[in-house]
Amino acid sequence: MQSTDYRNKFRTMLNSDKNKTIIINGSHFSDLDGFYDEISKVLMKNTDWQVGTLDGFDDILYGGFGVFESQDEVEINWKDSQKSKEDLGFEATRSFYENKIRQGKPFNTELIQHKLDKLISGGGQTLFEILIEILESHKNITLILN
Repeated sequence: MQSTDYRNKFRTMLNSDKNKTIIINGSHFSDLDGFYDEISKVLMKNTDWQVGTLDGFDDILYGGFGVFESQDEVEINWKDSQKSKEDLGFEATRSFYENKIRQGKPFNTELIQHKLDKLISGGGQTLFEILIEILESHKNITLILN
């Protein structure tokens, strides 16, 4: 894309009422459940539904309910993201997978064990990295880590 295309997109974004800025504050939580609470507060205002899974988090990012619509351009500013990276790092991820394996059905324990083994060997994603990947998979969302 040429620089004039970026400028035009930026001008369109500035002049649009379809732009939203959302703040995720990493100092408000220290684990995945806390992240879900924070996300529910900032993305699901005035709704009865709460985010409680990674799939649910992905679903709300499509828009159409909560604070933005599917056609909106959204900037998510994740404050204290370094803290979140540590809080949702290796240990939290290992515990997350171990808990799923302990629970068994309906979880695919073979797949989860594979993810856990990969994490332990240094090649797997942490929860923080999974959340970032989910956010970045939505083309209408610009993520800023602070």
